[in-house]
Amino acid sequence: MSKTDMEKVQLVRLAHARSGDKADWVDFGLFAWNEAGYQLLAREVTAARVQAHFTPWLPGRVECWQLPNILAMKLVLHDALQGGSARNLRLDNLGKSMAGALLRMEIEVTAEELAHCLATPRVGWWGDAV
Repeated sequence: MSKTDMEKVQLVRLAHARSGDKADWVDFGLFAWNEAGYQLLAREVTAARVQAHFTPWLPGRVECWQLPNILAMKLVLHDALQGGSARNLRLDNLGKSMAGALLRMEIEVTAEELAHCLATPRVGWWGDAV
């Protein structure tokens, strides 16, 4: 597969996120809508790529764990809050808004991979109604 066969897609098309902040770090849970989406996340979402995505306001390191049993990834961004949420003067970079920023991150997939992911039913407590 060549680079010309790839297309960019935002994570929001493949997953949803939950987040929080403690002290000077932000904690994300990135949850794929289905197994097909999780396979793309596991391949494309790395600590280095997340670090690059947040470079403008993240001097610290990123840790990333794959959680295939729940089709999720756990990401921790260290030194993300300029000393801690209580001391931070920028409210826009706290955990909740940073989850939105994470979902705008782009990954590269083939058109076939994206079509398969979007055609695969979502899994979760809501059933197939979504």
